[in-house]
Amino acid sequence: MFIPLVLLLVCLTFFSLSNSEKWWIRALDFPRMQFFIFALVLLATEIFFLDYSKPSFWMLFGPTLLAFAYQLWWILPYTSLYPKEVQQIDQVDTENSIKIITANVLMSNKHVEKLISLVEQNKPDILVTLETNQWWQSKLKNIEDDYPYRMSCPLENLYGMHIYSKYVLSDSKTEFLVEDDIPSMHTLLTLPSGQNIRMHFLHPAPPSPTENEESSERDAELIMVAKSVAGAETPVIVTGDLNDVAWSKTTRLFRKISKLLDPRIGRGMFNTFHADFWFMRWPLDHLFHSPHFKLYAMRRLSPFGSDHFALLTQLIYNKSYIDALQSGLTADKDDQAFAKEKLSTERVSENDVPSPG
Repeated sequence: MFIPLVLLLVCLTFFSLSNSEKWWIRALDFPRMQFFIFALVLLATEIFFLDYSKPSFWMLFGPTLLAFAYQLWWILPYTSLYPKEVQQIDQVDTENSIKIITANVLMSNKHVEKLISLVEQNKPDILVTLETNQWWQSKLKNIEDDYPYRMSCPLENLYGMHIYSKYVLSDSKTEFLVEDDIPSMHTLLTLPSGQNIRMHFLHPAPPSPTENEESSERDAELIMVAKSVAGAETPVIVTGDLNDVAWSKTTRLFRKISKLLDPRIGRGMFNTFHADFWFMRWPLDHLFHSPHFKLYAMRRLSPFGSDHFALLTQLIYNKSYIDALQSGLTADKDDQAFAKEKLSTERVSENDVPSPG
């Protein structure tokens, strides 16, 4: 009984070591928490049922322990056992606060009133909606009086996008960075204090048997945005449904290249997908930001009929920030070379990304 289970665990764990962009390889990046629990249960079962004194025990226990440790390495930063990457702040400076809700609505979802209720309850400064088509745009007209600054790209292909903002947006552009039917939005937001923030909203297509057979398109979009914002003097926020998990190689590469911070580090996973299956959830919706901000609040909101939960994040711009006090991952030469390779595969460049402001 144990041999096939150990072989399965080892295969599921170590196939993901590959740099292959095939969808079925990259899909193994997603359920690391599930693989971790599988390994933990298997370890406990081996200890309980097998004889320690026999070599066969160690032949099974050793690989299981390695798989357990490997999965733990990836997910540990997304627990409270790990140091926080972003400092907490307990007071709201209203002039320098920005509260964002990112919501993948599921285009076929008709419970628009539930999303509007979440907006009314939480009163975000920015609402980002993904998978929004013309129907959703018409139904969300009810909130437009509260959100006078908007960007819209209604589409019927599951990749429509809308931005609703209480704050002034300028130099706004909607671009199709890698694929002709996958938009992204880029704008300069001005806080009540007058501070400008460079905003990028993304929703690249995932590697899957029904969409892109490889992850190259998704990866290229993330990396070109990462290179574009790296070293920017203006504060930066990047958010959206990246169709990638927080702990994947590509998301880590994004963090290394961009030097943006992940407020989930040391706090939790904030799994936003799948809303209907508690046992198969992972963090697909993200928000990254430059070291100019501290975190006031981050939480997953209640279900609203979508297959995603909405993610609320409230940041406070720190006027006297010191970069060294908040730092994330750093890229080495191999990372830079890998990033360059991913961009050349899709024949795109960071110069294709708008730089608002």
